[in-house]
Amino acid sequence: MKTKSSLFLITLFLFLMSCEGPMGPAGYDGQDGQDGQDGQDAEIGTIFEVSGDFTSENEYSLYYAFEDYGVTVYDGDAVLVYILWEIAETNDGGTIDVWRLLPQPFFTEDGVVQYNYDFTYADLQIYLEGTVSSYLPSETDDQVFRIAVLPAVLLAKDNSIDVSDFNSVMKSMNKNLNSIGKINPTIQVK
Repeated sequence: MKTKSSLFLITLFLFLMSCEGPMGPAGYDGQDGQDGQDGQDAEIGTIFEVSGDFTSENEYSLYYAFEDYGVTVYDGDAVLVYILWEIAETNDGGTIDVWRLLPQPFFTEDGVVQYNYDFTYADLQIYLEGTVSSYLPSETDDQVFRIAVLPAVLLAKDNSIDVSDFNSVMKSMNKNLNSIGKINPTIQVK
């Protein structure tokens, strides 16, 4: 009898433990929020192309406010500027652009000329400086630059990027020539 009552109590206990109560009322759905950007995009960076003329009116400098062009630069990001140095002919008769990282000095008969730049997280200024009394049109007119904004996260992740090679920078940022934006400068006289 003890065995039957013990068996009955164990079965009753297991039966009661497996029971569930009635479902409660359904909860309210939350409000839909705006979808955020994937964090991966913050690592890609930006490359854009600018051109302009260095003149005495703009004090031989080109000025770009990043915000005006939808470009965001964060503290710790690197901003690199490349100048279109020449268009070289390839073996098959085509042409290829040759880009050089600034600062880029060169010597003339009159002295030294240098393309240089400075930047903050808000703006970029590319300027021409030298020890010459006057510049040649080939040094001042229709100068083309490519600006690469490398995120600090990318630099921390890959410190082997050869920043002197524009193609290496593009490859590290997963960019191609079609993804380079073209921007005209805002001339700002100091």
